[in-house]
Amino acid sequence: MSEAENTKELKLLKDGKRLDGRDYDQLREIQMQLGVLKRPQGSAYLKWGGNKVIAAVYGPRELHPKFLQDPTGAVIRYTYNMAPFSVDDRKRPGPDRRSVEISKISAEALASVVQVTEYPNTVIDVFVEVLQADAGTRCAGLTCASLALADAGVPMKDLVASCAAGKIEGEIVLDLMKEEDNYGECDLPIAVLPNSEEIVLLQMDGHLTREEFTKALDLAKVGCMQIAKMQKKTLLEAVKGGEE
Repeated sequence: MSEAENTKELKLLKDGKRLDGRDYDQLREIQMQLGVLKRPQGSAYLKWGGNKVIAAVYGPRELHPKFLQDPTGAVIRYTYNMAPFSVDDRKRPGPDRRSVEISKISAEALASVVQVTEYPNTVIDVFVEVLQADAGTRCAGLTCASLALADAGVPMKDLVASCAAGKIEGEIVLDLMKEEDNYGECDLPIAVLPNSEEIVLLQMDGHLTREEFTKALDLAKVGCMQIAKMQKKTLLEAVKGGEE
């Protein structure tokens, strides 16, 4: 049987449930942890469904070469990478077009919250390594990076929480997993500042009507706010643990 025939036979919804048993508006299981690495100023680990992501922050530190320095504030340099063993088929090592694009938009999202003006002529390096991928890695990476920045003590006006909604078999659902991402009709990842609900990242791959877009966007925002609560809980627990 061909791959195309397999795709046609794959049912993403059955009896009102998704392949993994979730409701349409339900997130996958998420676990967060701070301070998992000793060398960086800050680090975090995130397990989100089948995704496993680690983030590390170095800086603020002087930026070289000097012609790249910004006298008005720090430069946020975000490096997103998928390990060769993170997917079923071994990924070729090194940056590709997708990783460069994700690095750029993620850096812009973080630059909207970091108090960059406090650190002129410096760089804050954020490294995100995807150890295991199961769809939604850009959202997982950005969420993890926000935690790592907080762990590093980098001044921020808010956290960044990221989540996606999408469309599968005509239904709008939250937090697509691998099969839904591969065979669904649309993916809408966003990132939100929880306090103001400002959207700092929005992309769309696929097609939605105006009504579907509004529904998917609202659902993704709800997911982001749930994730933000988990981020804050993780940070509070780390503070309490440090005081004991």
